[in-house]
Amino acid sequence: MLACNGFGTVAADKPLEPITFDRRDVGEKDVRIDILFCGVCHSDLHYARNDWHSTVYPAVPGHEIVGRVAEAGKGVTKFKVGDHVGVGCMVDSCRTCPSCQEGVEQYCETGGTVSTYGGVDKVIGGTTFGGYSNAIVVDQDFVVRIPDGMDLASAAPLLCAGITLYSPLRHWGIGKGHKVGIVGLGGLGHMGVKLAHAMGAETILFTTSSSKVEDGKRLGADEVVISTDRDAMAKLALSLDFVVDTVAAPHDLTPYFMTLKRDGTLIQLGAPDKPLSVPIFPLLVKRRSLASSAIGGIAETQEMLDFCAERGIASDVEIIPIQQINEAYERMLRSDVKYRFSIDMSSLPA
Repeated sequence: MLACNGFGTVAADKPLEPITFDRRDVGEKDVRIDILFCGVCHSDLHYARNDWHSTVYPAVPGHEIVGRVAEAGKGVTKFKVGDHVGVGCMVDSCRTCPSCQEGVEQYCETGGTVSTYGGVDKVIGGTTFGGYSNAIVVDQDFVVRIPDGMDLASAAPLLCAGITLYSPLRHWGIGKGHKVGIVGLGGLGHMGVKLAHAMGAETILFTTSSSKVEDGKRLGADEVVISTDRDAMAKLALSLDFVVDTVAAPHDLTPYFMTLKRDGTLIQLGAPDKPLSVPIFPLLVKRRSLASSAIGGIAETQEMLDFCAERGIASDVEIIPIQQINEAYERMLRSDVKYRFSIDMSSLPA
């Protein structure tokens, strides 16, 4: 077994603190990755605090992992020692169901998707542990290459925040000739603005905060609308093709439905810990749709990284040492970060 050090928690009401745990040894098609940076996702906080009532303790979060290959199994053909690589939200799947065969492993139909943390390791059993640690062992088929020249700290959040926005934009073919609204300017929303703009769509940012107007335009929004301003919202009635909602708190969807054209689609990506109320009449009267999406497959994640590298797109990050993770969680709850924390894992030995 591979002894690892990291930061984790033993209960929902306990802070994250230093922890030791074991991972499996490197198998024939595994790579061992020395973790250099790990992004901090809101899902990490939900998992650590058992907000979704599914956490297995001890828990080590982190699924926006960037590092360097330190060891490769004898059967590994995709990577070599020294390569910069990434690991996102999943580390295995059944690989045989239609979804896996079609390259959308995130929708594995047998329940075989193994989450990077909180899943069940198919090789040795037991719970999987995430990237708030010094190293991780992953099958080569669930590892992606970080393009040369990409900043590693700001690349880490692309493994979740980036692909979570890229995948639905690509699936619904959003681009030139479309008008798309992005709801919320946080870790997900700021990537939505950047990617939608880069894909050629006219991009409207919806925010409740006037302090985010200038930043929204800096990131690529063609227009920024304060969503609590009824007059401003009314001017957008029946004008948008798509709305991508990244807000992870309970909120009213009605104002955003009303901005959609006939046959428009609202894509809900934010995952509140309480159910959202869906108004039927705004859907019914204009044949609008409510949809959603979950990350992306491995091939699509690589495509996203290459797309971002070619266009100079990365997450806006604040780099922190691992010892500040509990403070970072509290700041994240206050939306006090622009726009993603990235943990420098070289701080772990301290």
